[in-house]
Parts: sequence; C-alpha cells; structure tokens
Amino acid sequence: MPALFLFLLMALDGEQVYKQHCAQCHDTASPGRVPTREAMSHLTPRRIVNSLESGIMFMPGRRMTPAERRTVAQHLTGKAFTIEPSVQARSPCVSSPFPPAQLTASGLPGLKLKWAFGFEGDVMAFAQPTVYGNRLYVGSAGGTVHSLDAKTGCTHWRFEADAAVRAGIVVEGGKAYFGDLHSNVYAVDTTTGKQLWKRRLDSHPSARITGTPAFHNGRLYVPVSSFEEGMASMPSYECCTFRGSLVALDAATGKPIWQRFMIDRPARPTGRNKQGAQQHGPAGVAIWSTPTIDAARGLVYVTTGDNYTDPGTPLSDAVLAIRLRDGTIAWSQQVTANDRWNAACLGDKVNCPVDNGPDADFGAPAILAGNLLIAAQKSGMVYALDPGAKGEIVWKTEAGKGGPLGGIQWGHAVGDNKVFAPISGVELADMVHTGGGLTALNLKDGKVAWKAPPAVCAENRTPCSPAQMAGALSIPGAVISGARDGIYRAYSADNGRILWQFDTWCDFETVNKVTARGGSIDGPHPVTANGMLFMNSGYSLWNGRGGNVLLAFGPP
Repeated sequence: MPALFLFLLMALDGEQVYKQHCAQCHDTASPGRVPTREAMSHLTPRRIVNSLESGIMFMPGRRMTPAERRTVAQHLTGKAFTIEPSVQARSPCVSSPFPPAQLTASGLPGLKLKWAFGFEGDVMAFAQPTVYGNRLYVGSAGGTVHSLDAKTGCTHWRFEADAAVRAGIVVEGGKAYFGDLHSNVYAVDTTTGKQLWKRRLDSHPSARITGTPAFHNGRLYVPVSSFEEGMASMPSYECCTFRGSLVALDAATGKPIWQRFMIDRPARPTGRNKQGAQQHGPAGVAIWSTPTIDAARGLVYVTTGDNYTDPGTPLSDAVLAIRLRDGTIAWSQQVTANDRWNAACLGDKVNCPVDNGPDADFGAPAILAGNLLIAAQKSGMVYALDPGAKGEIVWKTEAGKGGPLGGIQWGHAVGDNKVFAPISGVELADMVHTGGGLTALNLKDGKVAWKAPPAVCAENRTPCSPAQMAGALSIPGAVISGARDGIYRAYSADNGRILWQFDTWCDFETVNKVTARGGSIDGPHPVTANGMLFMNSGYSLWNGRGGNVLLAFGPP
C-alpha cells in the first residue's frame, strides 16, 4: 500500500465517514431491505468496499474517496483490509466430460435446471460465464473468479482479484484472462488458478474494465471504461479527466504493446463550476464492451461512449476500426455528435455540460455478420455498417425507444438472418412499469420482421420492471432474452412466439451450499455450450432486485 494512501487512511475518522455517508439509511434500516450496522459488522472490509465500488451501494459509494471507502469498511467490521490469495477447492473436483452438442429451438422445451451456484456474500450477479472444454469460468461482484465443472458445478479453484470482475473471461493456451473494476488485467493458470501476471492499464482512480478482452494471435485487446460519469454528480468533484482507451497486451507477459486513447490529448482546465470546483475537458468516450476482431482485414472494432464534459470530440458515440498491428485508426463512424452528458444532468446540474445529452452512447459490442458490422445504441437505433467501405452506413432502423436507460443497453444478437434487439424502454420518471420488449430486424435491409411486447410484472413482485436491458443470445431457431422481472424467455426466431421461459425470482439450493436467490436480470447475455445453457440472476442497480446465483440448464 503506498505510503500516502496509508497516511490518508490513518488520518480519516471512520465514525465520521459513516455518519456523513451511511448512517441516514443503515441506522434506520428496514428489515430485509437495508443491512443494519450490526449485520455489516460480520462482513469483511473487502466485501463492503466492493459493494461501495461496484455493487448495490455503488451510488452512495461514488460520493466517497477510495480512502474513505476503506476507512469506513475497517471501522464497521473491526478488521484490516486485506486481499485474499488464490484459494484451491476444499475437496477434489473431478471433471465430468460430456459429448459435444448444440442447443437449438427444438431442445428448449426439454431444458431442466441441472445445478445452481451461489456467489457467497454477494448481493449482485453481473459477470458473464465462459465455458471452455469441461470447465466454466466466472467472476463475481465480490472479486472472486471461480473455475467450475460445467456439467456439475463443482469447484476446481477460486482466485481473488483486487476488485469486482464484471467482464467475461478469455481462455487460451492454458491461461484465463480477465479484467477487474480497478482496471487490472490478470492471467491465471487454468488448471491451478495460480496468477501468472497482472497489469494495471490506467492510473485514473475511476478507470475500470467492463468489457471482455479479445484474444488474437498472441495479443490481448482490452477495453477501458470508467465510472467518472457518475462521480460528476458531486458538485465538489473536479470533473472530468478520464479518457477511454483500447490497450493491446502481450498475452504471454502482460506487457503493453500499444494504447489507443479515444481522446487525443489529456484533459485541460476549462474554468470552475458555481461551487468553485475546477473543471476539465475534454473527457469520457469510454469503451464499455468487448472488442470485435476482424482478422481478415487486420482490424479490431470498438463502440464508444459519450463525452462527460465540454467540448465534444469526434470519436464519441462512434464505431471505430483500429489496426491490430499498431493501434492506429483505420476509420470511424460517429452516429451522434456532441453527446456530452454525466450524472449531474439528472440532479443539481452543477457539473452538467451546457446543451447536454442525449446520453446515447454504445454499451453493446459491434457484431461482424458476413459483410456487415451491426451496432446497436442506447438511442434505440440499430446500424449496419460496411467494414469494407470505411464504415459506411448500409441501413439504420429505430428498434425501440431510447434514452439514458432506454434503447439497447448491453447487447443485441444476430442469427437466422435477423438482428435481435432487446429494448430497455425504461423512462427515468417511471423505472418500474416501463419496458420495450424485443424487436427482430431483417439482417439484409433492417426492416422490422416482428416485435414481441414487454411482459407485465406480477402485482406482488417488487421492485419489478419489464425492461429488457440484458444482452440477448441467439441459437438456431430462437433468441433468449432476460428481463428485469427476473424471467428468461426464449422467443421463436420466425415470429417472436415464446417457446420457453424460466422464472429466477426465487431461492435456490446450490451445489456449493451457499444461500442464493435470483432477482432482476441485466448486464451480459446467457451463454450456451455442449447443449447446456448458463445464466446468472440478481442485478440490483437501477431499482432492481439483487441476487447472487448462477444457473445451469440441460436436457433431462
């Protein structure tokens, strides 16, 4: 721990931090909704810090400095903040091979829950699982990466990262690669879970990795995003200085090869806000999602976020083609210019840019489908670009209503000659009742093939929303989309008819004997491998119901 940071921890008063940021809710906690102070005393400091940085307490946590988060966590628990080492499974786990199979629409009606796995101590499940061979790898909000047997859910090993692991995990050549919400990238041995290398990609305190890295030809391409957009809601915050980037690493050593920033120069002072806090710009243009490799053209495609401050820059809200060899930009297609927005625009507006919005950045990765590159935006627009013609727009279609939490949030899907766009449809004034359903577009021309309406939440299910923010998964003949009402639904690719559904809004008996429940579904799409289907449940942000479960389905 750096000496300056240690000094700051010693200088801070934990009780004072608690009274300023936490006591109003936790000293008057409602049973079953907000943990009491006594309940929090049984947690580890690391668990509390993870919750403040990336979990259910992210909103109040962003108003605290890193030193304040650690200080209050140590004060509440009476324990020192430590990072646990990699831990092996307590009992032997024998791999269970199963014959390769493909899940198709015809196999959906027979799917049964085979096992459930609980993320111990977590109140949110937001990491995408990865299946490689007989193993399943998945991170967690608590920062633990698990290596499980894909058929039975038994644990081979677990690894403790420095912060929450939200993105998926890449497995290649006996190594598992992943990033965390402190912008660290790791390589661990897939057999033992031993750390092989670790590299921090950005020194900015708000930098994080939310998109799964992409592996190609011995290199790892890692997107860097941030939560500084949320920090701007504090009038005293000196907004903003983060710049999104794509980093190419040597996969063998973790050594950086190149880093391409989405804003050419670092932010500079631009004046002071009405509270007297120094302002900076330009800033933002995060890369939230997985890069897309186009080996034939020697390119990697990324989609970008908005600017956090004035002035606007040309690579925000854009689809970019970056050369694999050296990180230079081959072409870019900006679809929404001058989109400058941060969380202050929802409140006191002290740090909100002039003429702000519409907050229509890309949270979903681009999909390479033959000679088209399909990108889907929070505006509700879906674009087909021609990667061979410098990103020229072939067609564009409004698939649903957009907005800061509307449109296509985390991922569309392509299959059966269609583009499937799950629509959030959430309106900030009514985050409970609004939802957008699922839209299918013809891949060739973007015309609407069909629309499936949003579900209606059960009256006794709160907090509940029918919004379909989570990424979608396409399988032959069907598309699978989860909603914030806790239900996964599989729709016919031909007409949108529901073929199968599973309600995760309940408690589960787990293979690792951890108490677990499902809740709202958001974030990454489910995955399929060897005829099985894997998905998580319990996304508490944006008035959702939290949970901590990973579910595995297979044939009877």
